[in-house]
Amino acid sequence: MITLKRTNPQDPDFQNLVVKLDHYLSIIDGEEHLFYKQFNKTDELKFAVVAYLDDHAVGCGAIKPYAENTMEVKRMFVDGEVRGKGIATLVLQELERWAKELAIHACVLETGAKQADAVRLYQKNGYHFTPNYGQYQGVESSVCFEKKLTEAE
Repeated sequence: MITLKRTNPQDPDFQNLVVKLDHYLSIIDGEEHLFYKQFNKTDELKFAVVAYLDDHAVGCGAIKPYAENTMEVKRMFVDGEVRGKGIATLVLQELERWAKELAIHACVLETGAKQADAVRLYQKNGYHFTPNYGQYQGVESSVCFEKKLTEAE
């Protein structure tokens, strides 16, 4: 059974999953990993969700304020052994619910162009390509997305 827990970025289960995520990204991103790593510090995050499968932490995600009425989705990860079970979608939907409760109207995010599974996940969940924002402007290996949370879903 999959359960979700709202928590904070200091949660040990969240931190352990982030270590796994960083290892995974270091392989996927190669030399570019150092560039991206500087934007993925957990001390700037405010809200985190951890997914559990049979009481084992297997997935996570977080949101942080980006702009007025906008949150940025960060640190999305599902352990490779349990991918394909819809866990990432559940985490993303929980983050969106939390954002709505905080009167947020949109979420933005960045992912790597090499991460085809992540791109499909966000598209499947109603995210649309948007011009690269902030530190990702002009970075060809990045793709950025946005989703209006106030639209009829």
